[in-house]
This record gives sequence, structure tokens and C-alpha cells, in this order.
Amino acid sequence: MTTYFLSDTAVLTGRTLRHVTRSVDTIITTVLMPVAMMLMFVYVFGGAIDTGSGSYVNYMLPGILLITVASGISYTAYRLFVDMQSGIFERFQSMPITRSGVLWAHVVTSLVANLLSLVIVVGVALLMGFRSAAGAPAWLAVAGILLLFTLALTWIAVIPGLSATSVEGAGAFAYPLIFLPFLSSAFVPTKTMPGPVRWFAEHQPVTSIVNTIRDLFAGQPVGDDIWLALAWCVGIGVVAYGFAMVAYRRKIG
Repeated sequence: MTTYFLSDTAVLTGRTLRHVTRSVDTIITTVLMPVAMMLMFVYVFGGAIDTGSGSYVNYMLPGILLITVASGISYTAYRLFVDMQSGIFERFQSMPITRSGVLWAHVVTSLVANLLSLVIVVGVALLMGFRSAAGAPAWLAVAGILLLFTLALTWIAVIPGLSATSVEGAGAFAYPLIFLPFLSSAFVPTKTMPGPVRWFAEHQPVTSIVNTIRDLFAGQPVGDDIWLALAWCVGIGVVAYGFAMVAYRRKIG
């Protein structure tokens, strides 16, 4: 059964990946907004923001990476919605393939597409002066956290992708996720924020993830933030997966 699931998912993932490669503008659009934000914050606002660090691009890159993921997963919901509306799910269900393979194909495609977007954004950051003291283990840890974060948000994207009634509704859920890093330590230290906003910023998931990635890039001890970051990513992913599977069974049942 596991062999069939893996082989079916691999074949279906190839199909969805071909759709992505034929629509290069999707990757460009996903990358364009985070890169534009990075340029604006570094070259327009960076000189006015005191982070206590030597380079503002080093400080704000982790937040930009999370915004890149949040922007990218809106296309996962869109692709899933289009497949649902075209009836492709019903056609696949009539074939001798693993039922959940279609859904997992979209999830794996999201991970691959977002990984490509993240690599491009990091490349632009390097051109802008980003430098890291991290060794190979730290870079692998950053990649692992971003992978978990992408997986968690992808399962959130699956829910509106299955249940939305319009293309706009399928992608609209991503806007609050894109906005969330602005209410965290991603762009300014939380200590500069007013009381209630500071409390929210310090206790929401993005702050612990951003702080962990920032410390890993800087080659510094990550402390308890890494466990909070992992707990948030795994917890959100598990809950979102549960709701997504319920929505999927209702849709194809």
C-alpha cells in the first residue's frame, strides 16, 4: 500500500510540477513582492530603523523568507481550486490510484515551488549585502525550519483550496499570513512596540521562527526559540492537516 501511495503521488506530483514550470510567471510573481519589500526596507527605511545589528538586510531577511512562503502558498490553494472545479479529482477517483495521492501531489509541488522561490530571494539578498556566519549544519537547520513552516502553511492552503467558491476566495486567506510578519520581530525589535502590540508580537509564532532563523544565520546560540518555532510549525501543521483531510473527505465523499 505504501509503495502504491508513493508511486502514485510521484506521478501526480510530476503532473502538477509541469503546470508550474509552464507558468513561470507564478514563480516570478511569488518572488517579486518579497524582493520588492526587501529593496524598500533596506534602501528606503533601513537607515531609519535601529536594530542594533551591523546590517539591516541580515536582520530582516528571515521575515522576508516567511513572507515569500506565505505568498507562494496562495498559488497552492489556487491550483487546488482549479483542479476541483475542472472535475479532475472525480476523474482520478475513478482510476486505480491512491485517493490521497492527488492531494499530496499538490502539497509536494508547493514545497518544491516555494523552495525555488526561497533560493531566488536568498540569492537577491546576497547581492544586496547579506552575509552569514552559519556553517553547513546551521544552514540545514534553517532549511528544515522553512520546510516545516512551508508544510504547515500548505496544509492551511489546502482547506480554502477545497472549500472556496471562487478563485479570489481560494487565495484571499494568504493575506493575513503575509501581514503577520509585520507584527513580529521580523522588521523591528519588539521592544520598540507599544504594550498590547508588543505582547502579541512576542507570543505569536512568526517571532520565534524569525528569531531562530536570524540566530542560525548569525552563528549564535538559538536558545529556547528553536523549540518554540518547531512546536508552532508542527502544531499548526497537524491541526491544519486534520481540517484539510476532513474537508477532502467531504468533497470527494
